[in-house]
Amino acid sequence: MNNSVSLKTTTLRSSEFSCPSCVEKIETRLKGLDGVESAEVKFASGRVIVSHDPEKASIRNLVDAIAEVGFTVKPSTI
Repeated sequence: MNNSVSLKTTTLRSSEFSCPSCVEKIETRLKGLDGVESAEVKFASGRVIVSHDPEKASIRNLVDAIAEVGFTVKPSTI
């Protein structure tokens, strides 16, 4: 009856963002995943903020998707 999706916001961190063009690559890749509502790369701080349905797109899926475009990220505790 209740079909509202429980979205989670996950922050990932990386020290590898070296060019502003990688921002678009990462955002595009994440937004292409089933279950990802939004993805925003904060280039200056090396953070990726993703709003997603954890049942469809797990943190592991997010990390793997970013790895596919060439960057290593880790979930942030903050």
